[in-house]
Amino acid sequence: MRLTDTWYRSTLSWNILLWPLEWLFCHLATRRRARQIKRQWQAPCPVIIVGNISIGGTGKSPLTIALIESLQQQGYQVGVVSRGYGAKRKQFPYQVRATDNSTQSPDEPLMIVRRTGVNLVIDPNRVRACQYLLANNECDLIISDDGLQHYALGRDIEIVVIDGSRGLGNGHCLPVGPLREAPQRLQQVDFVMVNGESQLKYPHQTNMQIEAVSWHRVSDDQQIDLKDFSGIIQGAEVHAIAGIGNPQRFYSTLAALGIVALKHSFADHHQYTASDFEQISKTAGAIFCMTEKDAVKCKNIAPGNSYYLKIAATLDRTFIDKLVAAIRRIPKSINKREQ
Repeated sequence: MRLTDTWYRSTLSWNILLWPLEWLFCHLATRRRARQIKRQWQAPCPVIIVGNISIGGTGKSPLTIALIESLQQQGYQVGVVSRGYGAKRKQFPYQVRATDNSTQSPDEPLMIVRRTGVNLVIDPNRVRACQYLLANNECDLIISDDGLQHYALGRDIEIVVIDGSRGLGNGHCLPVGPLREAPQRLQQVDFVMVNGESQLKYPHQTNMQIEAVSWHRVSDDQQIDLKDFSGIIQGAEVHAIAGIGNPQRFYSTLAALGIVALKHSFADHHQYTASDFEQISKTAGAIFCMTEKDAVKCKNIAPGNSYYLKIAATLDRTFIDKLVAAIRRIPKSINKREQ
């Protein structure tokens, strides 16, 4: 049994032998947090952290996109910072452009910029990313995509995303379980956003639903209605590929749409090559279905019959109202804080 498989079992198994490493991980994480908070930098505008306390995909990117769009509708000039995991760049900070390719910008930030048009800066150093963002763009609110554990960056609002189906796994920290911080950390955040339905209840909980919007051809982004896509794939050999944190979520979405496909999972942020598709299928007319995050990297290498599924997170109106009210209570202005 793989270690990651033990994280989501109801009882501990051989992974309990790793308890000393879990204790060491928690001890070092606590020391690191205390050290970073002592020199924490505060932005001159509100900062919202969207993160998680577990590793693996939970739905942060769809939530970030939904927050950007909702706050833009409220009149905010939103900027985003991200670590830019998988970036091949040697120099940071870097502002992602919609015209970039996957070698210039990593998948998730590039997807967010193309969907929303937001100003987004990547840098493993989130403080430096914020400073660059503010110095080069009009911005009165910053969303940090991930970075809950990057305590060098001061924050005003914390939103933790939890996968409703997997929850917090066995409730243990790495490597015994999937958590980066203990479950008690949820008591300290402002909102716990549960992706999908869950039988468990969390403090400060609100829920979001992720819905399929439309299919798009990878090569030219041509949009296809959900109901029309069934005609395209009828009788074809269909392959579903997913290089995301939780591929099963994508496969479950396909099943809900009535699509039967052969499943091919890759590591999160996998950098695809043309040979990946050749090894999956050499059948003429085979159809490939993928996530939007994967499509960002596959536009120039995927076969012609390749399509990605556009999804969107639906947020409760009450949550949006509470979030905007919390932002308005933050006593910040450019004149009050040093950049």
